[in-house]
Amino acid sequence: MNDRPVLESLLAWYLAAGADEAVTDVANDRFAEEARRRQPAAAAPAAPSSSPSPAPAARIAPAALGPDSPAAAIAAAREAAAAAGSLAALREAVAGFDGCSLRRTATNTVFADGVAESRIMFIGEAPGADEDRIGRPFVGVSGQLLDRMLGTIGLDRARNAYITNVLFWRPPGNRKPSDTEIAICRPFVERHIVLVDPTLIVLVGGTASAALLPGSAGITRIRGQWVRLSVDGLPRPVPALPMYHPSFLLRSPERKRESWMDLLSIKTKLKLS
Repeated sequence: MNDRPVLESLLAWYLAAGADEAVTDVANDRFAEEARRRQPAAAAPAAPSSSPSPAPAARIAPAALGPDSPAAAIAAAREAAAAAGSLAALREAVAGFDGCSLRRTATNTVFADGVAESRIMFIGEAPGADEDRIGRPFVGVSGQLLDRMLGTIGLDRARNAYITNVLFWRPPGNRKPSDTEIAICRPFVERHIVLVDPTLIVLVGGTASAALLPGSAGITRIRGQWVRLSVDGLPRPVPALPMYHPSFLLRSPERKRESWMDLLSIKTKLKLS
């Protein structure tokens, strides 16, 4: 096949389906692998017997494997998160958690980056392709923009900022996370906040804001407004500021002025806190 339009159309279809990076020379269908893993093991053949064989029983088709229970997954996440007494233990618990289907299609678990002892914690949406490949949050183009934004107010993930997401695994094709996926990860995120115990929290983007401020208005209406975020286990509510995600600013550069005002607000709040 050497028809360029046909090849470009095929490539666009692969991208839309979420196959946006080549890892090996051979395609790896992780959904098929997961289905095989869930199949019950075949029973061992019975030993031969000299006694007469009973009449064959009626064949009963095996029950279809049902979907994972979100309620059970959320309960398991709460139990695992509550048992984590340190950030290292929480990182290990998240890496070993199998209750979120996103983990089965991701390359890496993306936990956090930066200095945990920082006074400020940035919480974004979910890993993208670059983050999934490298295993760190905000390392792609939008992450580079975030680093430049933080640098304007004296923040640096290598010195005085801590960064994570509300999801630890990349949604296929960078699609928007589902409410169920967010709910399953939320116990880990809340425990993460408790263990870091930041002075300030910045919710980067609409998905992060909606996840931790249920019932709030859209990001264009609540950005720039400080709210009090209460999390079980914290001794007091934490001031939290929703702001635009860098990927949104890359698509809508005319909104950078609003983000600059938010950055100045963060700088002022840090001085006062």
